[in-house]
Amino acid sequence: MIELSAAPVAEIAILGAHCDDIAIGMGATLLILARRTPGLRVRALVLSGAGTPRAEEELSALRAFCPHADLGLTVLDIPDGRAPAHWDRIKNALNTFRGHTAPDLVFAPHRGDAHQDHRLLAELAPTEFRDQLILGYEILKWETDTPRPTVFHPVPTEVAEEKARLLHKHYPSQAGRDWFDEQAFTGLSRLRGVQCRAQHAEAFVLEKAVIALGGN
Repeated sequence: MIELSAAPVAEIAILGAHCDDIAIGMGATLLILARRTPGLRVRALVLSGAGTPRAEEELSALRAFCPHADLGLTVLDIPDGRAPAHWDRIKNALNTFRGHTAPDLVFAPHRGDAHQDHRLLAELAPTEFRDQLILGYEILKWETDTPRPTVFHPVPTEVAEEKARLLHKHYPSQAGRDWFDEQAFTGLSRLRGVQCRAQHAEAFVLEKAVIALGGN
């Protein structure tokens, strides 16, 4: 497998439909990026949860997943499961968010996600971030919409296990869900690791990229 290395990343933008989407989809990647880049600027926009304990969970979780980072989090109050009915407001919020960030890399849900809120956000992301590389993360859940990812980020076993522990620690509101357990999270990362010859990995869907070959 050919490895492609990205240029240094100083700022990332992350989009999530619900509190916990980001940590579930790319928590291990966040831990690695933040630890390797002290002062990393992380700007996150989440569509739903404002004014509820879920927003407090999200802030606590992202602080844990982004140690020593310059973190900025905006949580909106779009009703869960009703994002398509609020298209104009979400589009405007994305435009405002875009105006306050200059990311080297963008993370968002992927277009094939079965949840309508995730899918809408995935469709709108490239309309605002037209010059950035966008990686679509996968969210483990009940629906059988697991994607065929095109980009794999190997992560050490201890980081995959730390991600699972942090998810349980910082999202107690989700602990009763039958899919929200450490075996599920480490099981998926182990599968993605097998697919890229690593112990564990997080995987992403990449729709479009420009590659420079042959050096300078």
